[in-house]
Amino acid sequence: MFSSRTFFIFLSMFVVTNAAHAQQLDAPPPAKPASEAPKFWTPEQMMKVKRIAAVRPSPDGKMAALVVTEAVMEPEKSEYVNQIHLANISTGAEITSRQLTFGEKSSTEPRWSPDGKRLAFLSNRSGKNQIYVLHLAGGEGEPITDMKADIALLAWAPDGKSIAFLMPDPKPEDDEKKAKGKDDSRFFEEQTLHTRLYIVALDKDKNGKRDSKKLTPDARTVQNFDFAPDGRSIVFSHVSSPKVDHWPTADLSIVDLGNNQIRTLANSPAAENNPHFSPDGKTIAFVISDTPPRWAQNNRLALIPVSGGSPKLLPESIDGSPALHGYSQDGTQIIYSEARGTLTALYAQSVSGGAATPLNLGNNIASNFSLNSGSTQIGFSLESNDRAAEAHVASLNNFLPIFSPKRVSNINENLPAHPLPKVETINWKAADGRDIEGILIYPIGYKPGSKVPLLLNVHGGPAGVFAQHYSAAPVIYPLAVFASKGFAILRPNPRGSTGYGVEFRRANEKDWGGADYQDLMRGVDKVIEMGIADPQRMGVMGWSYGGFMSAWIITQTTRFKAASIGAPVVNLTSFNGTADIPAFVPDYFGGQSWEIPETYAKFGAMMHIGKAKTPSLIQHNEGDIRVPISQGYELFNALKQRGVEARMLVVPRQAHGPTEPKALLKLMETNVSWFEEKLKPTALN
Repeated sequence: MFSSRTFFIFLSMFVVTNAAHAQQLDAPPPAKPASEAPKFWTPEQMMKVKRIAAVRPSPDGKMAALVVTEAVMEPEKSEYVNQIHLANISTGAEITSRQLTFGEKSSTEPRWSPDGKRLAFLSNRSGKNQIYVLHLAGGEGEPITDMKADIALLAWAPDGKSIAFLMPDPKPEDDEKKAKGKDDSRFFEEQTLHTRLYIVALDKDKNGKRDSKKLTPDARTVQNFDFAPDGRSIVFSHVSSPKVDHWPTADLSIVDLGNNQIRTLANSPAAENNPHFSPDGKTIAFVISDTPPRWAQNNRLALIPVSGGSPKLLPESIDGSPALHGYSQDGTQIIYSEARGTLTALYAQSVSGGAATPLNLGNNIASNFSLNSGSTQIGFSLESNDRAAEAHVASLNNFLPIFSPKRVSNINENLPAHPLPKVETINWKAADGRDIEGILIYPIGYKPGSKVPLLLNVHGGPAGVFAQHYSAAPVIYPLAVFASKGFAILRPNPRGSTGYGVEFRRANEKDWGGADYQDLMRGVDKVIEMGIADPQRMGVMGWSYGGFMSAWIITQTTRFKAASIGAPVVNLTSFNGTADIPAFVPDYFGGQSWEIPETYAKFGAMMHIGKAKTPSLIQHNEGDIRVPISQGYELFNALKQRGVEARMLVVPRQAHGPTEPKALLKLMETNVSWFEEKLKPTALN
């Protein structure tokens, strides 16, 4: 969750990145007979698109360890499996790679040993995620840990003799016994299971065991960490508890591995996170929020001496959402990325200040950045509207001003050669003169001058952003399928979105469904004025905050003939009392429901549901604690009471976003059939 920054609490689009099926990289998926093979993308075919979950270059820059994610759907199985692949970087233009781990269980989080001869990784092959070490010269992965809970993150010590890792506290054994005996009542939130920092030696003791040492025994939850270059200490970020709401309490501390003493490094009222040691070990770079921390965040890069003191703030980034990746090899630059409109921007920021230097990623979306141990190379996943994700590596030696990423994988080379839609960014003016940007996806085979059904797709957040991802990637609202059915899709980034600066991101505070709603409607008007959208055949769809806005829209206008409303917030008061983020709405609106009841009523769709007439499909996951399913039930029951056509798809087990491929496939298929039925597009297939 925190990997996408806290203000992306609500999904802007759900692309599954959890796992990959064990199969040879060059083995194509089974093909249907030619007579049955579809000519255009289907939801089922989109599930074959693989994802890159990690790209980790080796210390010598000759290889990269990749995590490839694939959906496994069998009669009695629906899951994602990760497998590790090795790509050869030093082969010139040729792309060569091989699968390194196999089996039905996932292997992920690969980390190179300092000498580059071993690879540590996590695997759940024993039932829980544990650390394994594989010698690349040959042999099987050896289990290094046997802990009682899933390990989440690991890193080698600089001398290669030990590995540090994070692990949550296991549930007490008494709890498990009580659960079996049906005596498992509990007091809500009175048991805190922290995530702690551990270290384990690679050499066995005289009894042939490897004992793991807990480095953070006190009451704090560790988020991330970094070894000092000399291996004598670890800097880590921690919060007061694992509750999502407690992210503003993030501070930095250092643990001395010689005496196990913990020293506070930074604990201001701001949130400090993601620390990285400089190559000389004298300074730590980190990300710091403004004060007080806000959910629509404004973050800065900062430096602090290892000995302590006041942080030095580096120049503000363009969007105020920098994701820090580490130092350059000589320690003079800090590498970070952030959203920039509908694209991803990568920068080098001098530690002495001044303007950051952009590193060219082209018109692409990049993710999963990772520097190698010497900071000579950076790996990442790269995709665009018409190209599925592949692993890339770029040299950071003499990278200014030259920066040239090289593709090192072919995991998606065997995808169906179906046509992809034309995609372009369009702009329009808001009522107050702001520039608003959106992504317009044309129907496949669109003939200029013809009017087609339009789907308005609203992103989550509200501080999410629609970016130029691969249009055939598997998402809840399948873009390439809609385009092949004859729909145009508008994906706006209204005020409140990330990628356009802090002021823009905060421009919808105390005003959900106000000016941001008008931004969306003006975008729809723009597509109508372009002569593309048929105003009599329009639908709206969105998940999470996009669900909030879709539900709001059907209470404000009847111009949309159908709606698909996913995991919606429809009642701010009941949402705030049941979600796992009870500080979220008060932060955006400036108070609790009992303090400003008129405001909470004004901006909830339930208080205006008497105006709704639009046929609505509601989709909600039963295991959702971010937006509890009671929100979906409130909307569904109200629409039925009013005689408005409504259906509700309840998806079992899933959290806020679907984690099982069959669940995602069902959501995709249901959305396509709903809008086909209601808007009657002219299908191409």
